[in-house]
Amino acid sequence: MFQQFDLAHGVKLYVRPTEQFKTINISFKWKQSITAQDASIRAVLANILQYSNEVYPSNAEFRKRLDDLYGAVLYFDTSKKGNNHIFSLNAEMVNDAYLLKEKVVDEVFSLLATVIFKPLLVNGKFVDSIVKREKEQVIERIQSMYDDKTRYAQQRLLENIRPDQPASISSNGTVATVQSITNEQLIDMHKKLLDDDELSIYIVGDIDVQDIKEKMKNHFTFSDRKGTVPIENHIEQQQIINGKNYLHEIQDMKQGKLHIAYHTPITFYSEEYPIMQMTNGILGGFAHSKIFMNVREKESMAYYASSNYSSLYGLIFVLAGIDSNLQEKAVQLIDEQLKAMQKGDISDLEINQTKSMLKNQLKEALDSARAQIDIYDQYKELNEDFTVEEWVEKWSNVTKEQIKQMASKIEKEFVYFLSGKDGASNE
Repeated sequence: MFQQFDLAHGVKLYVRPTEQFKTINISFKWKQSITAQDASIRAVLANILQYSNEVYPSNAEFRKRLDDLYGAVLYFDTSKKGNNHIFSLNAEMVNDAYLLKEKVVDEVFSLLATVIFKPLLVNGKFVDSIVKREKEQVIERIQSMYDDKTRYAQQRLLENIRPDQPASISSNGTVATVQSITNEQLIDMHKKLLDDDELSIYIVGDIDVQDIKEKMKNHFTFSDRKGTVPIENHIEQQQIINGKNYLHEIQDMKQGKLHIAYHTPITFYSEEYPIMQMTNGILGGFAHSKIFMNVREKESMAYYASSNYSSLYGLIFVLAGIDSNLQEKAVQLIDEQLKAMQKGDISDLEINQTKSMLKNQLKEALDSARAQIDIYDQYKELNEDFTVEEWVEKWSNVTKEQIKQMASKIEKEFVYFLSGKDGASNE
């Protein structure tokens, strides 16, 4: 799917020449093990590099330059991938082949080098007023979670089942860790990005591979990394706060948020991973699933109801929006769906529909260059020769008996319920 080249030890270039798109997409992904402190520093650093640099010291100047390049897009982002924090720089530009005389690609490469290597510094430090402003922006981003009750409920669930572990650490860190960030920490983190972080660079578009390699050589110089981040394929042990497996919290709200965590020994790195994808799809992953059909459609018990498989942590989450007085009934009905699968109550229609949905979901995602990068960035850790056809075949070979056995490996771990004052008791 992508051609791979080593630019330095720990720095790899992945190129996908394709006539599928009229634009060229680039993504730099710096990776390191996640901690709340470092996640906060990196989130603030991403904002600082986004809005100012040595050549274009103001956001207005930088945006004008991008507009002059036929509306080129360039932005930083931070995210989480398993036990690792990902610091990303993404760009999208029109392909020179579709312009009469202008040459945009080299100009965007030059901009990428500028924002990476030439931040706006005064006496070797970031501008204090900019640091203060971007810290406030990241804090606002973290606090916005409290307005989204579904996100809030999921975070509270994670904090209870995996406290202080990667699963519960936000890619933005915490308000407290952001507030404590110093200018020196930001400078040190920027140096670490340039010198130490494992780096993957992806380029997708109608491009000449040799030409792209030359552009990378002309615009960027990367030093060897001393080591690479290990692939974490183990599952963190269950850590339940206060020894309880149920928590009910109350806020000023109407619709209740029911979030249930299940654990399984199967992760993204397990040979049985495709079977677990099928199992989750039938349980609650799609509109034909047991949870959706029985909890939402048949019983009209939920405004929404679904499950998702967090494969890097070996966790399955069931999420449902319900009236507060239906919490016990909803949990019971959800439990019944898993028990039915464990007994082998799985129809051929459910299996075939799930195979079709997984296949279509993957193929539709690949209609986007950005999704191609993200999907390959994940699956290459299993097989750098990853193809859609190979993965579709894995799903096609999954049997009813395998799904039944896989369902038996799913165990309920914790129930979290967020509701208004009319909810059930917290006992």
